[in-house]
Formats: sequence, structure tokens, C-alpha cells
Amino acid sequence: MHKFTVLYYRVDDEMALEEFFSSTHLPLLESLPGLRAVEVSRVLGQPMGQSRFTLTVEAMFDSRPALEAALSTAAGVTLMNALRPWAENRLITWYYADTFSSDQTP
Repeated sequence: MHKFTVLYYRVDDEMALEEFFSSTHLPLLESLPGLRAVEVSRVLGQPMGQSRFTLTVEAMFDSRPALEAALSTAAGVTLMNALRPWAENRLITWYYADTFSSDQTP
């Protein structure tokens, strides 16, 4: 599996973040072809107190080529263009990763 993860930092305007996530990020993500699963987590804290993150979004695909194909579609380009200002303003961080479970070898 291959994963595209977006981590949202805590922001002063939580309503703007929630509006963007709910009305733009998630619908575009869910429209990507080849998407196997989406996992959204609300960050409650970390061992020593409050986390600097508030939300994580993980989108799973069968492979890196499947993710790349999805991101090259109209919905994928729109999604990346919508996320780019958030990344440029350091309101999110994002990455791609190969994933495996503990009963698999990497």
C-alpha cells in the first residue's frame, strides 16, 4: 500500500480549517480514482500535553503509481492546488509513504 498523509497544524481560525477540510479537501480526496481507504484522525494531544497538530488525513492507494495516476486527474490537480497554499503558509505538512503491517515485511 502507498499512503498520502496530510497533517494539519493547530491554527487560530479553527472554523476556517474545518470549512476547508469538510467542503474542499475531503470531497476532492474521496473523488480520486483508485482510492482504497481514507482515515481521518482528530488529534487530542500528545504524551506531554497539547500537540501542534489538530487533524491527520491518510489516503491509501494500492501503489505509488496508483497514487500518481489519481493525482494527475482533474480532481487530483484541483486537490493539490487547493492544498498548496496551506503548505506554503506552513499550516499543513504532507508526505507520501509505503506502508506495511506488522505481519508483513517492508
